[in-house]
Amino acid sequence: MMNYEYGFGFSGWIFMLLWWALIIAGIAALIRWMMNQSRGTDAGGLDRSAQNKTALDILKERYARGEINKQEFEEKKKDII
Repeated sequence: MMNYEYGFGFSGWIFMLLWWALIIAGIAALIRWMMNQSRGTDAGGLDRSAQNKTALDILKERYARGEINKQEFEEKKKDII
């Protein structure tokens, strides 16, 4: 009796799993993109309001993060204002 295989056998199962993994990854990427759009972030993950920050706002953030000390903060603040 002859042994016939239907489809591609074991490799067919692998390709089918890869196909569904690709579809699920695409759906997940679409959902993530849609959530970023609704939160107001661009592709780089930056908040759109970050584009409207003043120099003083950026200076305050740098001071809060500890990038500059109080003396530098006051000097730069005088230059800005």
